[in-house]
Amino acid sequence: MSTSKELEELGSKKAVLQAESRSLKEEQANLEERTKVLEEEIAIEQLKNDNRTSRDAISNLKSKVDELEQRLKETSRTPQTETTSQAQTEIFGPSQPKQEMTVGILDETTMEETEDETLTATPLENPMGTEPEKYSEDGKKQQEKKKRKFL
Repeated sequence: MSTSKELEELGSKKAVLQAESRSLKEEQANLEERTKVLEEEIAIEQLKNDNRTSRDAISNLKSKVDELEQRLKETSRTPQTETTSQAQTEIFGPSQPKQEMTVGILDETTMEETEDETLTATPLENPMGTEPEKYSEDGKKQQEKKKRKFL
């Protein structure tokens, strides 16, 4: 073979391989683009499923809230029974007797209006809101001052 024929054959093989290389690169680019499109479609479908699940959960919660509100309305409409007072006694203990005082006003016209009003007072353990020891100390100091004045 002559070198020119060999050179022509090598050139044609090179052209064929270059064309195949371009074709392969185009195919690769198309497949990469198709892959990106499919990944986006999958992401969209996952978001749709997540949204559907969230909507279902919200719907279930709304119906539960409605049901609980209805039960609350029904329980607030029914009168309190002895079991409620018994439950309160168990929680808070037996109630202590209350001291009742009537409110009296000097004016006769207002006195008639307030006759039915009662005031419930509960005696405080510590009436002044401070420790009784302070009063006894203050009382001792005052007594000592009085004694000094007389001496």
